[in-house]
Amino acid sequence: MATTTWTRRHILSLADFTVAEYETVLQTAASFREVLSRRTKKVPALQGQVVANLFFEPSTRTRSSFELAAKRLSADILNFSTGTSSLTKGETILDTAKTYLAMGADIMVIRHQHSGVPQAIALEMDRLESGVSILNAGDGQHQHPSQALLDLFTLTSLLDTDNPRLELLSGKKIAIVGDILHSRVARSNIYSLTAAGAQVHLAGPPTLLPKLFLEILDGEQKDKLYLHWEIEPALKDAHFVMTLRLQKERMSANLLPSLREYHQRYGITRECLELCQPEVKILHPGPVNRGVELSSDLMDDPRLSLISQQVTSGVAVRMALLYLIGSSK
Repeated sequence: MATTTWTRRHILSLADFTVAEYETVLQTAASFREVLSRRTKKVPALQGQVVANLFFEPSTRTRSSFELAAKRLSADILNFSTGTSSLTKGETILDTAKTYLAMGADIMVIRHQHSGVPQAIALEMDRLESGVSILNAGDGQHQHPSQALLDLFTLTSLLDTDNPRLELLSGKKIAIVGDILHSRVARSNIYSLTAAGAQVHLAGPPTLLPKLFLEILDGEQKDKLYLHWEIEPALKDAHFVMTLRLQKERMSANLLPSLREYHQRYGITRECLELCQPEVKILHPGPVNRGVELSSDLMDDPRLSLISQQVTSGVAVRMALLYLIGSSK
């Protein structure tokens, strides 16, 4: 287990994450990955604590991953469902959070379709001096910290299974392709991957990749981010390629001509991967639109796809995050 003292109460964004915090998450996740390989996969790290999963937006992977992570840490779990909640009767989101606070929640995992909701709940919990920690499980088009951290863990573990660490990605070229504009996953990955020293190349249609993305970073990290409106320069000599889910409602907003044209110009296929490094690997946060952002055969090819490893890594990383913000209580 990592020995660095963890002082962060909430995990809301990666914009202000330090190198030491990234390294601590990677080391702690590696420890829990070893736990998950045992016959008995439970540890009493959060025994007696209550983790409330407040998912105001549908989710399969993230919600299930956080729930399993909490169970593996021996925490008690409260699950929230919008359709059967008092929100349908007019209750506010903050009142819902305070209800779970009254039930004894120690950690709240928040997912919401609007940006800023986890931050608002964190501010309210701090104002009440509750001691409750908030973990952002994805908010609007803002951030998805745990997804970016599990991606980071997946990549560094591939390069060194026993000792995943940031320096392994230094100088690596990583292409992120797709709907960058609406992607909280892309935003979080930009922070984590450039912090690791990787060269991040964004590629997508101009309507889904505005120039403002070059302004996300400042200082030394700014020189590690590149923008392309054609896919070829982004893929050339890339070590890793991450594709993002294309939300079909973008077509109704006239941001794309058709799914077929999108796949022809920005879809990842075996042919376009010939531009990359020979050992290139593919990532996708899921769910995947087969035949749109990624050809179906690539998704199922274990020699190229890291998608299943991302899902597996998610449990260990989310165990690490819950442990780190919960162990100081």
